[in-house]
Amino acid sequence: MTAPDPRAEPRRFLEHLYQAAVRRALPLHNTAAFLPPVPRGRTVVLGAGKAGGAMAQAVEALWPADAPLSGLVVTRYHHTPPRPAGLPARIEVVEASHPVPDAAGLEAAQRILALAGGLTADDLVLCLVSGGASALLTLPAEGLGLQEKQRINRQLLDSGANITEMNCVRKHLSRIKGGRLAAACAPAQW
Repeated sequence: MTAPDPRAEPRRFLEHLYQAAVRRALPLHNTAAFLPPVPRGRTVVLGAGKAGGAMAQAVEALWPADAPLSGLVVTRYHHTPPRPAGLPARIEVVEASHPVPDAAGLEAAQRILALAGGLTADDLVLCLVSGGASALLTLPAEGLGLQEKQRINRQLLDSGANITEMNCVRKHLSRIKGGRLAAACAPAQW
């Protein structure tokens, strides 16, 4: 589509630029180049983030229809995009609370960690991670409960800590963050 003349129609030109940027940022338009070859074994998709649902749909659309594909992705409530007509659902998408975790996020994290177990060297894990993943993927460390994680998250939000500082605390209070999910997936390919 040709852009409107910026001098004659500045507003339409800016709207055109905005729409082009939004289209380009959609996972369906930028994921194909990063997908690895289909493995000998299974392909399991694990993920979290506010764009998790859109990323899962992109992988479903781009992954060969005859190749095994399954998995679980957690996204923020009301962030799952409408499913395109005719696109089979091969990756489960669940919704949970962000930025303060809830029981749905805890259950999703438990299920994701369980899916990571039992993989072989012939299997492939595709991790789909976007902004919000740390809050959505909550699995408290031994000795902590969900209510304590919620309290700590609220305190971090109220403290003015930046996202890097918040994520540092979150990973130390988690059974899934800080490389633990990757370790659970071994010996699968990443």
